[in-house]
Amino acid sequence: MTRAPQDDVVRKLHELAHNLWWTWQPDIRALFRELEPELWRTGHHNPVAILSRLEPEDIERRVHDLEMLTRVNQAHRRLGDYLAGDAWGLIHAGPLRARPVAYFSAEFGIHQSLPIYSGGLGVLAGDHLKSMSDLGIGVVGVGILYHEGYVHQHLDAAGWQQDSYEPIAAHEMPLEAVADAAGAPVRVTVRLPGRDVALRVWRVWVGRSQLLLLDARDDANAPADQELTARLYGGDQETRIQQEMLLGVGGYRAVRAVGHTPSVLHLNEGHSAFALLERAREIVELQGLSAADALREVAAASVFTTHTPVEAGHDRFLSELAGRHLEGLARGLGLDLDALLALGRERPADPASPFCPTVLALNLSRKANGVSAIHGRVARRMWRHLWPERSEEEVPIGHITNGIHVKTWLAADMQQLYEHYLSPAWADSLTRPDLWREIEKVPDAELWEVHQVLKARLFAFVERRRAERWERLGLPAGRPLDQDALTLGFARRFATYKRADILFRDLERLARLVGDPERPVQIIFAGKAHPADGAGKELAQRVSQLGQDPRFAGRIVFVENYTMHVGRQLVQGVDAWLNTPRRPQEACGTSGQKVILNGGLNVSILDGWWAEAFEGGNGFAIGRGEVHADPAAQDAHDAEALMRVLEQEVVPLYYARDEEGIPRGWIARVKRGIQTLAWRYNADRMVKDYVGQAYLPAAGGSTCRM
Repeated sequence: MTRAPQDDVVRKLHELAHNLWWTWQPDIRALFRELEPELWRTGHHNPVAILSRLEPEDIERRVHDLEMLTRVNQAHRRLGDYLAGDAWGLIHAGPLRARPVAYFSAEFGIHQSLPIYSGGLGVLAGDHLKSMSDLGIGVVGVGILYHEGYVHQHLDAAGWQQDSYEPIAAHEMPLEAVADAAGAPVRVTVRLPGRDVALRVWRVWVGRSQLLLLDARDDANAPADQELTARLYGGDQETRIQQEMLLGVGGYRAVRAVGHTPSVLHLNEGHSAFALLERAREIVELQGLSAADALREVAAASVFTTHTPVEAGHDRFLSELAGRHLEGLARGLGLDLDALLALGRERPADPASPFCPTVLALNLSRKANGVSAIHGRVARRMWRHLWPERSEEEVPIGHITNGIHVKTWLAADMQQLYEHYLSPAWADSLTRPDLWREIEKVPDAELWEVHQVLKARLFAFVERRRAERWERLGLPAGRPLDQDALTLGFARRFATYKRADILFRDLERLARLVGDPERPVQIIFAGKAHPADGAGKELAQRVSQLGQDPRFAGRIVFVENYTMHVGRQLVQGVDAWLNTPRRPQEACGTSGQKVILNGGLNVSILDGWWAEAFEGGNGFAIGRGEVHADPAAQDAHDAEALMRVLEQEVVPLYYARDEEGIPRGWIARVKRGIQTLAWRYNADRMVKDYVGQAYLPAAGGSTCRM
């Protein structure tokens, strides 16, 4: 029977909403925003939630009233063309289409409407899937559907972070329950001490990429086990190792249960390292190989990316706890439990040595890498004791520097600018340096005007957020932001080593800087502390309280409840981005890469990506990369270097205007930043590096490094 046109429109909108390709398509986001503006604003910009709360008749009426029909049809046709089209991967990564990469991560930051991420690790994983999709490379992401997501942050009247959780309604998410050939829901089980835990498997489409999410909310499980997939990074050590068993063992079983035979396992950090043991167990069962041979097979086809240059960031489980959870895998491998545990010990011969999943991943991967050049060096130094016979430079840990998914983070106004002056198909050539040299064609005045529009949009967003907090707490309205003032942004996880308070060492000097009547400066902060991180919460409170000090009112602003949406607003609208980690503790730090594409500049410690990106004229460096043995001395040195670069370089350049009011020197530096950095620090380049350096060699099964 022929479907009525109205029904067809509703179907097309549902199909658009259920593929997260829309998250990097501004025209499709605009469709859903216009369909129901208030629900869009209050519902985390979630089109599935909008469609689920409207009757089909209401949707049809609104499409008609808003004259959207042609736009809906065009958007749906574009999605179909995208999914069916050829891409870079067809020529350069054909084997990965037949047998995809299985990409494991404890978190995926794809969009704020799917809150299964906490910060940079998850955002990087989301950007990775998106670029794999754009390039047409076969991949299956594997993660957990945290049904309470990650912590929501609200500051009380004293500026203290209050933590809350918001349950995820599965029917309002772009999820489909994976079914088998008979239509029954796919479930996998994982053996934990004394019981089996059943996992439902959900699928999310991210363009051409698919993401499988595991969910322990199953009637077969005890209530306590259903809570294992409730919260990201919650619970004690036993909860953590059980979540990692579900992710690694359950995740690999889910990939196989939906019909995929992956050519490569890529572990995004050590949380999913148990997938390597499950794959080896399967090889023993299906191919009859010995445990040693099966582990070699796994290692030859596995890739491990470490993101953590801080010792405390790597899980370490007591040997007894790890043994209780791994004894079933040991039996399946035909391997003595102590021999299996030794694969994850930093001191293999010491039975009391804790079990570290990072060590397991390093021992069972053909390719291991950090996420910037400096992080690669730090990782080699951190783990050199695992290869005592090798020098530090011979430790088999390289680096592939992270990049961002450009269209996710790029303002639509900047995209239009690039289309006009670079090429209508500029997004297909992101990794070509010659493309970005065309930025010189953009008139300074036009680039400055676009930036001012984005800045005004940011300020409107911040003022709305501030007004909501003042109303909630019954506080008087504060001083508004100044459109003409140099505006710095600082947004990231509030961990102490990231030093959000480094500007606050000399408050009188800071007051003079921000309060200069001729050349004012204002700073917008955002970021959450982990619920258990008291020191991080104290940092957030200090920033918030300083904004109430009369010397800093309207000049220092804290935006609550940092999400991808908040981060997107900041990176698109600030003049310059502050990055102040204690070197060398920043693995990469991709937020500054997002600022570059949107016409902003970086003011950063020479750590992570900026250590290999700064060339003198494409941003600003804080210090010269010095590292002091005494952290307090280093903090004092870096604080002085930051104030000096702000006072002597950043502020004067920003306020040096010509007769038209345009800061020509500043714009020249912005263009140099785009020209020298955009081609390199994008996720397309990153994914191509993984394909050439890691995926294809691993898919070919050539001899690994063990």
